[in-house]
Amino acid sequence: MTHSISGQRRAENGPYSGLRGGPVVVVGAGPYGLSVAAHLRAAGVPVRVFGEVMGSWRHAMATGMFLKSTPAATDLSAPVPGGRLADFCRETGEPELTELTPIPCETFVRYGMWFTQRYVGTVESARITAVEQDGAGFCVRLEGGEEIETAAVVVATGLATLAHLPDILLSLAPGGPGLKAALSHTSQHTDLSRYAGRRVAVVGGGQSALESAALLHEAGADVEVLVRASQVRWGERPQLRRPWTRRLAQPASPLGTGWILAAVCRAPGTVRPLPATARMQLFRRALGPSGGWWLRERVEGVVPVRTACRVEQARLAGDEVQLRLGGRGNGLAELVVDHVLAATGYRLDVDALPFLTPPVRQAVARVPGVQAPRLSGAFESSVPGLYFTGSLAAPTFGPMLRFVAGTEFAARRITERLVRQDLRR
Repeated sequence: MTHSISGQRRAENGPYSGLRGGPVVVVGAGPYGLSVAAHLRAAGVPVRVFGEVMGSWRHAMATGMFLKSTPAATDLSAPVPGGRLADFCRETGEPELTELTPIPCETFVRYGMWFTQRYVGTVESARITAVEQDGAGFCVRLEGGEEIETAAVVVATGLATLAHLPDILLSLAPGGPGLKAALSHTSQHTDLSRYAGRRVAVVGGGQSALESAALLHEAGADVEVLVRASQVRWGERPQLRRPWTRRLAQPASPLGTGWILAAVCRAPGTVRPLPATARMQLFRRALGPSGGWWLRERVEGVVPVRTACRVEQARLAGDEVQLRLGGRGNGLAELVVDHVLAATGYRLDVDALPFLTPPVRQAVARVPGVQAPRLSGAFESSVPGLYFTGSLAAPTFGPMLRFVAGTEFAARRITERLVRQDLRR
């Protein structure tokens, strides 16, 4: 449990004494949950936050990993100045971070803990077992038996329950994927050194796949990366001083350079009115799988990478895994390994949130073509009072919501909506 620093209680006892039906319940204590809670508390709206502070960043990232985003795109949203990553580094004596400094995950976790103490206050570790509709509001049940009546629930759980594994690989783990099985997902690992001396196939071509492969190789594993695309894409090394002609042709944004990225980052609210097909095309193609520029020298020419490659068959043969590989121009080949590490991303699906009761999940309207919730301009779902933020909001508001850079837009929109509603006593 994290306790508030002095001064935070004054915000909680501000001009509003409470919400009709109890405090706002925020589910999740990662960048989005913490940012929303900070804004609500600063506005005097009572709120209870449940989760482990920066839990996914602490338990779903392998030791030695770095953030792909730059420092300017990694600020949590504080309701007042002073809560940026740069402020944290300056106040705590952390080394200064520049656009050319990859951010260690450990540093980002410490920043989240600092932000929590400074702007959020108490975060409760009790697990939420059920969120069900109760009249005009909700009943939130905790593992210990407590029940909370509330008019508003903000789901900010991140990607923890949304890991995606291709069907063709599932036969490798009859008892479920994990560290002791022949198949695991990158989100299940904090220490890849356990595979030293073993043969590992990494399936995927994005940052998670490429960085995991580098860490595996550096830990002494015999690793090979299987990439579906015809080539591996790498980010460009940031230029601190770009000529004005280059800035005009390719304006900068928190997610990279280019007019499309700059537009969706400057005004993510303009993405929502687009036709669903256009939004999904933007969501899927604006930022395809790629590796960070700083990672390239640790992979290219160091770790074997098969491109234009797909797994046609996967089966267990004793303690080994036999993979039959195909792909354009590759014919068919067989790869024998000890373990398959799936860096196959996440599937945005409301049905993967077990704490929402089945009637609530069924009542949530979805974005056509995916199972993500369809949201209002204030991040409210078709179930009144139920809000979603973070990656689950990306099919509505665009790719910025997949990254920390979207916290300010989301936190301000949700807070403005809840303050504006006549929910207070």
